[in-house]
Amino acid sequence: MRGAGGSDGGVMTYFLGLGMMIAGGYLLLNNIIVAPPRLGFGRALYQFGGFPVTSGMVFIPFMLGVGLIFYKGRSWLGWGLAAGSILALVVGVISSTQLIFNRLSAFDLIVIFVLVAGGLGLFLRSLRSSGKT
Repeated sequence: MRGAGGSDGGVMTYFLGLGMMIAGGYLLLNNIIVAPPRLGFGRALYQFGGFPVTSGMVFIPFMLGVGLIFYKGRSWLGWGLAAGSILALVVGVISSTQLIFNRLSAFDLIVIFVLVAGGLGLFLRSLRSSGKT
């Protein structure tokens, strides 16, 4: 009988490593706080060649694109303006979102790193052959 991944490695080692990686990843992601973007009135989403681009400016080409789509449904320019504006808005909001790492003790952080790195080591060890034939 072959082990995990068709190798001679152990199935138990595979599941132990996978479980450690999942637990460490969960603890790591559970300690990250996602803060909403701080976009007030007139704040720029991002800079375009040194020129600040606000969210209202993104809607101008969107409205032009939607108008072109309603005027002529097969207008490539209309679809491009509408899709590009939505994409620019989504990218601007995501790029301004803040990820803040929660306050942890050194022990908690070491446990998380050991779970992730140790689990990855066990997982990869179970996938390689042991050299026995």
